Amino acid sequence: MIDAMIYALPFLWDGFLITLAVSGIVVAASLALGLVFGVILAFGPVWIGLPIRVFADTVRAIPLIVLIFTVYYGLPALQVPLSPFWAAVTALAAFKTGHVIEIVRGAITSIHPGQMEAAKSIGLTFLERLVYVVFPQAVRRFLPPWINSVTDSVKGSALVSLVGVVDLMMAIQQVIGRTYQPMPLYILGAMIYIAVNAALSVASRRLEARFAATVAT
Repeated sequence: MIDAMIYALPFLWDGFLITLAVSGIVVAASLALGLVFGVILAFGPVWIGLPIRVFADTVRAIPLIVLIFTVYYGLPALQVPLSPFWAAVTALAAFKTGHVIEIVRGAITSIHPGQMEAAKSIGLTFLERLVYVVFPQAVRRFLPPWINSVTDSVKGSALVSLVGVVDLMMAIQQVIGRTYQPMPLYILGAMIYIAVNAALSVASRRLEARFAATVAT
């Protein structure tokens, strides 16, 4: 069992790097888009917020695997060529953006409207009210669910193997095809995912404590 794990490690390294790349791109893209769209949904007019709401509710209602196959097969049918890697990343990013939009909206709207009104009364612009008043308070409520979303992105990245991307999960499958020892390799894969998500959990707790201390001072 240990021998199989040791044998597999060099082969799994490249797949692990792909998993990290997919997860990193998805997290960064969903955070940027989710922040913008979440703010628009919270403060924008209905005619702009409605399409964002429809998008967020739709992608969150579709199983991730269905969304991946829809993008993978659907966009080429519409003459939009995408490699398997970018098709999977696009689907994952859209799925997680829908979640981040809702997290951002919930964190922002949890701040009492009087805070914005008070900031406006002293002459702060809308952007200044967001940066100096709303965001510092909302970030403490945003971080816990967002970190959960990040760990879900790491776990969800395993589905990219279904469209031929050689990530960690696909690399495990390939090594199993050579060694015919599935259990040790699945255990090794689980240990790697647990290690990554445990590191994210520790980082999130430190980040939450830092923001809490910053706001308190």
